[in-house]
Amino acid sequence: MAKMIAGYAHSRGQAKDAGAIRAFSRAAYADWAAHLGREPLPMSADYEAALKVHRFDLLYEGETLCALIETDIRGQSLWIENIAVDASLQGKGIGRALLDLAKQIARDVGCETLSLYTNAKMTRNVEMYKRYGFTVTHEEVMEHAVAVHMSMRV
Repeated sequence: MAKMIAGYAHSRGQAKDAGAIRAFSRAAYADWAAHLGREPLPMSADYEAALKVHRFDLLYEGETLCALIETDIRGQSLWIENIAVDASLQGKGIGRALLDLAKQIARDVGCETLSLYTNAKMTRNVEMYKRYGFTVTHEEVMEHAVAVHMSMRV
């Protein structure tokens, strides 16, 4: 029996999942593209390459991918590269469950913090991460955006 997280079947991402992850990420970030005036980075990521170096944890309802988190160890921090929940399922605690999973992964591999960044225009996300316990460490002006870097101790 598959491990369950927030009532959804959990599996680790594999090379065969690249297409599903790409399609899911494109759909999950589509509303942000209009808000930002460009596609967020997860919409154009090379998931074949990412699956070789990052950990992907996927949540399914039946055969349907409904949430994911992509992580990578960077020094003493577990970096959250991508976290996405199907829009129809947001607000049901799935994102929190994925962040709880990330905290457990960080502890398991000996990392002291969780880290991520999000676009400053994604104010809902910044506030959500703050409610979870992340603090803003700094902002970085990038080519087409301002990145809000955040971290929390695990």
